[in-house]
Amino acid sequence: MQTRMPLGARVVALTALLWNLFGLLVFALQVSMTPEQRAALPLDQQQINAAMPVWIYGLFGLATLAGSAGSVALLFARRWAEPMLRVSFVAIVVQMLASYALTPVWSLTGLRGLGFPLLLILVVAAVWLFARGAARRGWLR
Repeated sequence: MQTRMPLGARVVALTALLWNLFGLLVFALQVSMTPEQRAALPLDQQQINAAMPVWIYGLFGLATLAGSAGSVALLFARRWAEPMLRVSFVAIVVQMLASYALTPVWSLTGLRGLGFPLLLILVVAAVWLFARGAARRGWLR
């Protein structure tokens, strides 16, 4: 039985959509960076970018596209929101783990560089778990 999604839940869905659209913007800026723009980055960022396998950018794109699509679906109370947001979560976790395993990000940034990746993972997990809860409450059709 479907129950109407409360207004507060729609606000959460809209916030998730804005978050993911910002992620799409960051992704587009990252992959369209010119060699001159890359050369202007701090040295540690240049080293990390140079070591980054291209497929990790693919995971970044997948995470933001799936997150944006899932957030739209959540906003419109569609059942496919939860699997799309799960894909986004898995993609961001694999992206971050691969980034730390395959590039010098840890040696160059240390503990101070861990804050933002952990924040990303936590926010994406929270949005996915919210969608899962919405599905269990019967808000999604």
